[in-house]
Amino acid sequence: MPNTSSRSTNAPATAEAAKRGPLATPAEVAEYLGVPVKTLYQWKYRGIGPKVHKVGRHLRYRWSEVDAWVNARSAYGLAV
Repeated sequence: MPNTSSRSTNAPATAEAAKRGPLATPAEVAEYLGVPVKTLYQWKYRGIGPKVHKVGRHLRYRWSEVDAWVNARSAYGLAV
């Protein structure tokens, strides 16, 4: 039966994003970027890192925003 819901679906851009889920912890993003968690906190303080969201008292990143941040800062446009 076809989906007749009026809600839009936000399909992940890649298969990798589908495995990761929509939100990431600072530890997951740090591992993905290959930097210490402390660096993410410094980037947040300086306003130069990926956009971060507070969920309650916890920091969370959207994978789509992390990927967009990486792509925007990649040298020579070589990011995948």
